[in-house]
Amino acid sequence: MKDKRVRFELRRERTRGRLGERTNNRPRLSVHSSLRYFYAQVIDDAKGVTLASASSLSKEVRGEKLCFKNRKAAEAVGKLIAEKAIKAGVTEVVFDRGGRLYHGRLKALADAARAAGLKF
Repeated sequence: MKDKRVRFELRRERTRGRLGERTNNRPRLSVHSSLRYFYAQVIDDAKGVTLASASSLSKEVRGEKLCFKNRKAAEAVGKLIAEKAIKAGVTEVVFDRGGRLYHGRLKALADAARAAGLKF
């Protein structure tokens, strides 16, 4: 049986391959979560630039006095990344979960971004 890291890498490659087929020149909302923090970026792969970024370490999120690793923090990061992306002129993105399962904190971040006006 393959160890966890190898399975994660395979899932990530499979996810990125599917994203490459479905992008239609839309930016990619890339999400990374460590054990303590959340990070989200809206990336334009055609130009190779980051259009917007947010994390649970951002001043806007830290001001809310949340624990940095729970669902409420993920929702705050999702709302913040959607606001920054819309301000940058991006309304539609492709969601890149990066090999992680669409469940729990990751799902909370995605739902908050959708509720704030981002379409994916």
